Amino acid sequence: MNWWQLHRRSAVIIAVTLLLPALLYINAVLSLLSARSQYQADIDALQPRIGRLRGLLEHEDQLRASTAAIDQQVLNLVYPASDDRTTVSAQLQTDVRQLLVAAGLSVSNSQVLPVRERDTFDYIAVRVTVTGSLVGLDAALSAIADDVPVVLVESLDVWPKRQSRRASGAGDQTINATLQLLSLRAAQ
Repeated sequence: MNWWQLHRRSAVIIAVTLLLPALLYINAVLSLLSARSQYQADIDALQPRIGRLRGLLEHEDQLRASTAAIDQQVLNLVYPASDDRTTVSAQLQTDVRQLLVAAGLSVSNSQVLPVRERDTFDYIAVRVTVTGSLVGLDAALSAIADDVPVVLVESLDVWPKRQSRRASGAGDQTINATLQLLSLRAAQ
């Protein structure tokens, strides 16, 4: 008879005792190999980033010069941070009124809206109500688009002005318009 058959219980205990360390060893080796492959994947993912950073470092002077030029261009399009908000609001209101009157519109109401503070810019807005011809409104919008610092049209509501029946045969139609205009002031 075979020893395995006579001592079945002892054989199982001995087999488990010998297999357990071998299984633990194989498990440890596999987990180390898995960790190594994960670390290698992380390194491979970092290499393009490192390459981009090296490229940025090589061209740092050019990037700084370009950034300074862009900052200067932006500062030419907005009100400077050294100007007071109320002064900028009043100046914007005055400039807009002058542009609209020069275009042939009559200003019936203008209002400075509350300043909206953002991270890099303060949004300064003016609401203006005008009366005039459609041609005058077109000329005013063209003048506003060419103004520096930049003035943006946030909203524009246009409606025809009611005319009396006696004046209904006369030339161009008169319109009323409400414009909400926005300009930026550097916050820093």
